Amino acid sequence: MGLTMTSDSGLSHHLHGVLSELNRRPYPHVPNPSSCKKRASVALIIRVRPTYDHWPSSTHTYDTSQSAREQLDGFFSQPWVQHGEPEILFIKRASRVGDRWTGHVALPGGKRDPEDADDKAAAIRETSEEIGLDLTTEDCISVGNLPERVVTTSWGSEPLMVLCPFVFLTTRSDSPTLRLQPTEVASTHWIPLRALLSPSQRTVEYVDMSQRFARQGGFLARLAIRSLMGWMQFSAVRLLPSETQQCTTTPGFLPDDDKPKRSVVQRFKEWCLSNQAESSDTTRPLLLWGLTLGILADFLDMLPPHSAVQMWKYPTFTVPDLRLIVSVVTYHLRKRNARNVKPGARPSDTASDGETAALSVTKMKCDDHDHNEVGIGGLGVGRYYGASDQATDGTSYAVGIMLRGYYDRLKMAIWVFLAWRVAIGSVAGISAWRLLRRLR
Repeated sequence: MGLTMTSDSGLSHHLHGVLSELNRRPYPHVPNPSSCKKRASVALIIRVRPTYDHWPSSTHTYDTSQSAREQLDGFFSQPWVQHGEPEILFIKRASRVGDRWTGHVALPGGKRDPEDADDKAAAIRETSEEIGLDLTTEDCISVGNLPERVVTTSWGSEPLMVLCPFVFLTTRSDSPTLRLQPTEVASTHWIPLRALLSPSQRTVEYVDMSQRFARQGGFLARLAIRSLMGWMQFSAVRLLPSETQQCTTTPGFLPDDDKPKRSVVQRFKEWCLSNQAESSDTTRPLLLWGLTLGILADFLDMLPPHSAVQMWKYPTFTVPDLRLIVSVVTYHLRKRNARNVKPGARPSDTASDGETAALSVTKMKCDDHDHNEVGIGGLGVGRYYGASDQATDGTSYAVGIMLRGYYDRLKMAIWVFLAWRVAIGSVAGISAWRLLRRLR
């Protein structure tokens, strides 16, 4: 079903219901696995932009002694809010050497420090440091949280951190002043909820897996793997900002005239092996994918048209014969898993990219738990701790069910593909050798 909703058709009404439900029923705390002590928090910041025909006539005052639920009711009772355009704030990270998520679209946030009182305090502090937005003022409502996730390396079960998303609503009718930290943030973008929900904005992100396969093999090994397997393809959402703020002091925002010119060989290598533009490249489309898209999946599916599962697509590859083999090898599994998805099931916030994988965890076991295999980022197997496809109300995470066993079949498909390519190469070699003998 396509999204035909306009700003006047009730999206704010649905948002009010979702935020009230998140406030009423918070997701449970997820303790760290025994082998990982790091925690990180991000802030999902929402605002409502007034429309031309429904502009606020006066400033609404809030009684801070009221509960968050009462403050939400008071805010959404205003006509300009009811007819307004809900938006979410994203950042584009600055380019940093060694950063797994360099240049990615993300939510403000970062690692929890020892001085942080709790996970929410970490989200508030990091937001203030990265974009200069104070989430503790009277015009900001702390709504609740989304499912916490154990983030693992994509090549195994090593946990990196527990990721905790928190939801905040700014009640201001004007744009808050942002102060971007140049070493952390290249730009900020307010994205309308309607654009995030629109099927027309669904696209894919292409990830170069050659570096993962040939870390020690150098340029030629990476080029060979890229030529053989192509790109890995992940679901993504194309972002349409209503308002953008660039950090002009970010290194690389303006061309560096003193930067030494690259040789032809260096430019050829970059052209062959780079699929991720630097964060200073303002011409590249903004894409929401990977871990951040995973965080948004639960939230977006609570809103009409509730079609996150239908728009979700399985990870695959771009090389035609590998893509075909993946499709054939996983066909019956995909059909079987689709039958197990119950109507109305909430989509998984399964998130993966070329480096990491993450799943929400709603129930933790003790240290002798089984490490159950789930999704992967790239081609490595990610793992979670405890049950992740059951929400607290007993409903299932639909995409989590759809992914069961998929990556095991994907690895099998790669081996079949390699055998197929060896066989084709052998046949071609023998045929060429016979042809040369005849010509002699």
